[in-house]
Amino acid sequence: MKELLERFLSYVKVETTSDDSTGTTPSTPNQLVLAKMLYQELKDLGIEEVKLSEHGYVYASIPSNIDKEVPTIGFIAHMDTSPDMSGKDVKPQVVENYDGGDIVLNKELNIVLSPKDFPELPSYKGNTLITTDGTTLLGADDKAGVAEIITAVEYIMTHPEFKHGEIKIGFTPDEEIGEGADHFDVEYFNADFAYTLDGGPEGELQCENFNASGAKVTIHGRNVHPGSAKNKMINSMVVANEFLNMLPNEIPSNTEGYEGFYHISSIEGDEETTVMKFIIRDFFQDSFQARNEKMKEIGEALSKKYHPGSVEVEIKESYRNMKEKIEPVWHIVENAEKAMKEVGVTPRIVPIRGGTDGARLSYMGLPTPNLFTGGENYHGKYEYACLEVMEKAYKVILKLVELYAV
Repeated sequence: MKELLERFLSYVKVETTSDDSTGTTPSTPNQLVLAKMLYQELKDLGIEEVKLSEHGYVYASIPSNIDKEVPTIGFIAHMDTSPDMSGKDVKPQVVENYDGGDIVLNKELNIVLSPKDFPELPSYKGNTLITTDGTTLLGADDKAGVAEIITAVEYIMTHPEFKHGEIKIGFTPDEEIGEGADHFDVEYFNADFAYTLDGGPEGELQCENFNASGAKVTIHGRNVHPGSAKNKMINSMVVANEFLNMLPNEIPSNTEGYEGFYHISSIEGDEETTVMKFIIRDFFQDSFQARNEKMKEIGEALSKKYHPGSVEVEIKESYRNMKEKIEPVWHIVENAEKAMKEVGVTPRIVPIRGGTDGARLSYMGLPTPNLFTGGENYHGKYEYACLEVMEKAYKVILKLVELYAV
């Protein structure tokens, strides 16, 4: 689908990497570049009510064209890309009629996207894949979702015979750093429920996600010349290693499905001070709280062993499992399944081993499950998207609108 592909390629070329260190919203100015592009594109499609907020959120509203009351549906995607890898100067490569084998992303650097490493690849044989050039991420997370929503909007605006209720559109900054819902105006958005287009492979339908928190562990050592350090030095890096060894071996590479984990995302230090950052994830509230408490208990034990206050543990909750907010309006999941089936997609209800804007929005009064977009291997150089699956996601949007309008 030419329009969908061209949109996607234009969006991924805009650098929108978010940054959790700036303390601003959006966290990086380039996100506003894409926000302004989308604002203008929605205006050019003939939508009268379009808003770009001071924090870089884009909102749009399409009035109903039917004479009965039906629910107001929202569709939401995020504009930023992960800081895990560069999103600057993205050079997408389009592989038409993929043969099911190796794809050379970068010959000079010998970077290859191979079924040996990613066994799902042969299932895309005959399709069109969009890949990176091996030096950046792609940005399908979540510019595939943005492109699918805009393309659906274009169809609705250019086909007045297509019957629909009121439709709300939202594009958010800073989802990748857990701040996408911070300034989302749920009251202004004014939808009965919404869907994020922020999933992965074909058929994904997600209505439950991790409970999540972030932890910062600061270790205060005592530096003494190593030649006279016996019984005096407390090397903060050694204590950090001891902290890690006291955690259960429940890390991302050892867990799957509904299993939670502790994940150290950064460590920086010297003899005097070491700072570690963690993310903590669990689907179930009791075990989630137990994980948070475990971090604190280790900190207290090590502080008792060395000296009071030597290990500080700060924990901040990021988001909670949306399931309890989705269950009272389960029809939004049932209709998503129905919409997928009607466009030839087999729905797969799977838990999100992560989070989306929808998780927090659900607790802000806007129940928001998550739909697939057609991307794989997010946040790295092996990221790719399948155009044919993206087209199916676009069709699911239209079918959902249609189901609620009849």
